[in-house]
Amino acid sequence: MNGEEFAALLGPAGRSVLEAVRDVGPEDELAAVTRLRRTYEAGLVSAAMSQARLRRRAAAKFGADAELMYFTPSGVEQATRRVVAEHRAGRLRALGVGRVVDLCSGIGGDALAFARAGIEVVAVDRDPLTCEVARANARALGLQDAIEVRCEDVTRVPTRGYDALFADPARRTGRGRTFDPEAYSPPLSWAVGAARGVPYAALKVAPGIPHEAVPAEAEAEWVSDRGDVKEAALWFGTAPGTVRATLLPSGAALSAAEPLPPPEVRPVGRFLYEPDGAVVRAHLVAAVAAGVGGGLLDATIAYVTADEPRPTPYATAYEITDALPFNLKRLKALLRERGVGVLTVKKRGSAVEPEEVRRRVAPRGPNRATVFLTRVAGTPSMLIGQPLDGR
Repeated sequence: MNGEEFAALLGPAGRSVLEAVRDVGPEDELAAVTRLRRTYEAGLVSAAMSQARLRRRAAAKFGADAELMYFTPSGVEQATRRVVAEHRAGRLRALGVGRVVDLCSGIGGDALAFARAGIEVVAVDRDPLTCEVARANARALGLQDAIEVRCEDVTRVPTRGYDALFADPARRTGRGRTFDPEAYSPPLSWAVGAARGVPYAALKVAPGIPHEAVPAEAEAEWVSDRGDVKEAALWFGTAPGTVRATLLPSGAALSAAEPLPPPEVRPVGRFLYEPDGAVVRAHLVAAVAAGVGGGLLDATIAYVTADEPRPTPYATAYEITDALPFNLKRLKALLRERGVGVLTVKKRGSAVEPEEVRRRVAPRGPNRATVFLTRVAGTPSMLIGQPLDGR
């Protein structure tokens, strides 16, 4: 889609076609396109159908807003999930931020959250089409008065005078996703330099960023949404040297200002705790272990075992019924004996894939179970149990 095609989508005819294809499913696309081309230009119909597909994809990130917004393929993929953007906007608002410059703003996902939090936004991106999409999204959601979109090279934008800076450098190259912070576009070192020029800053980075790549003056925050790690951000002006795990949608946050000593390795207890991915990424498993009075199954694996059930928002708890050496034939026999037909397979520290386990044990029956493929003090093992919440 180019700028001219996008402009046509914003016009009366484009809006009419978008409304006509809004509820068209994949199986009905051909018939809808054939029908609409009798009235509208073929290019406009194709552009509207593509936009409808993008809106369906974007619903997972933006909810009901996706039906009103506009997207590009890369914009859907790279945009921040709304719940994460709102969390970040809330943190900035709590810091007293009233005006933020949003660099590498993309289609405006973060800018929309900032504006909804009552923060004035200057959103900057170098791609003309992306900027037009961001402007359209601000208008579609009634936030155009709070968001100014500029099409410029972000490295040339003066940042002094703003209360805060947010930057989301591209983490893809011509070869695909990059995990090297200096291969970001612009590089992380540039973003860190820009962050030092404002009172507060947040830099979005890949969740896999090495801890040693985090500047000493930054707070590193890993964010998960319903158990899935979505992103990491480096915060400046908040809590230097702190690591934080934030779990959404609850907002529960676990943090430490200095590295924690590793938990002890201990025998398998009655309960197993599976720390949230954000906790693992933030190297805060030791804090979970201390909170539940437990230790590790293995020094290199983020499973915590304990003798008592202690509620914690930072880990999912399971009651363990069996702890066995790894043996799929034995597992199959045990599951058959107990009538387990619904089997959840989890693994940490095992080379065996869950799909292979399910195929080979062929679970049958009305009951449920969870099996953990892991190591116990270095030995490949199987732990069988049930979630404490009954799911």
